[in-house]
Amino acid sequence: MKAHVYVTLKKTVLDPQGQAIHNALRKMRYAGVADVRQGKHFELTLEDGMPEGAARAEVERIAREVLTNPVIEEFSFRLELA
Repeated sequence: MKAHVYVTLKKTVLDPQGQAIHNALRKMRYAGVADVRQGKHFELTLEDGMPEGAARAEVERIAREVLTNPVIEEFSFRLELA
């Protein structure tokens, strides 16, 4: 089983890299993009046989305690079941 964890800056935190990407897209004449927020993606491979509920709890704990700075970042995740 794999877990995909997505970490992004909170909406209230300025994202200069996202703004730079957005400006570049406009200059390159890509249309329809209202905003860009950049972030990080982590892929965790979990041990075989781990129950889904335990996997969810463990991934959430890892994301909350290790992968994010809770002051400025938020996270979401999804499990890829085999």
